[in-house]
Amino acid sequence: MFISMENVSEVTSIYLSDYYGMESLKPVYFTLFLITYITIVGENLVLIWVVFCEKSLHAPMYFLLCNLAVNGLYGSTALLPAVLNNLLSNSYEISLSFCQTQIYAVHTYAIIEFTILAAMSYDRYLAICYPLLYHTIMSQRIVKLIVFTWLYPMLAFIVVLIFTVQLRFCERTLDQVYCMNYKLVKLACSDTSIANIVGLISVGVYTVPQIIMIFYSYAHILRLCVSSFSKSKLKALRTCTPHILAVVNYTIGCFLEIAQSRFNMSHLPYEMKLFLSLYYLIFPPLLNPTIYGLSIGVIRARLFRLFSRKSKQVTNNVAKRAVAVVHSKCVVHGDVRTDASRDA
Repeated sequence: MFISMENVSEVTSIYLSDYYGMESLKPVYFTLFLITYITIVGENLVLIWVVFCEKSLHAPMYFLLCNLAVNGLYGSTALLPAVLNNLLSNSYEISLSFCQTQIYAVHTYAIIEFTILAAMSYDRYLAICYPLLYHTIMSQRIVKLIVFTWLYPMLAFIVVLIFTVQLRFCERTLDQVYCMNYKLVKLACSDTSIANIVGLISVGVYTVPQIIMIFYSYAHILRLCVSSFSKSKLKALRTCTPHILAVVNYTIGCFLEIAQSRFNMSHLPYEMKLFLSLYYLIFPPLLNPTIYGLSIGVIRARLFRLFSRKSKQVTNNVAKRAVAVVHSKCVVHGDVRTDASRDA
């Protein structure tokens, strides 16, 4: 759909051309994305529920973990329902306003994820380097930290989006399955120099403070553990393992997204390019609950008790039904034998 303005056709809708690569296997892709979304929602909701129900998990570290799970739900919901809807459609066309809304959701998810991971590294730094003051400091700061991890990215990215919204677009084909700010700006026919400068500055603003916090925290943690080598310090260091895995997983996803969006990847198979572009939006929300659920003993124990209790309930219900069926058959056969003896 186009609107004529000063002899220039302005775009009001966007074609997502990468969906055409799914044409031959559309039912397979739809099934995979649907199962992935259901799994992400289920895993993260279970993790949140476990932390909520287990009183021993009512601590700053686990509140931040719940915050990470909520952001995983936010990011996957910004992507996968739209992908599923587009797979059911034949046009692969979305409105420009929806595209810009998706850009805001996807980019804020990415910034929030990195900010939460930085806050979690700060939490581990205090827990290991200042164990006696940890609960006092974090109990006073946890609410502020959680609010900051959401408010800062939400407000900061609005500045970038304002410059993007003000652009006039004369092309409407985006070689993605979802909208990205960098690629949408490339479709503009108006001057994009200011938008590009703001975008480059924003990359530093959104990433450098978090990187500094993560490196600062772990530099002090490693220094302390090396200088005072003991079992307690090694045990404390092991509590950092799931966080380090989460940071590495998300960093890999961001690197793959930057690589495929900034460099020429036309020589790669379609499936590989799709994997590279979706990794950071799908795999962190998918793997984080598993990483923390398997690594943290309290969560693992609670999950085990939960599923063992459910399995016992199912087994008991099946056993009760079997006994009821057998009892009813015995009653029927007993009545028949009684009637037969009376006739004799």
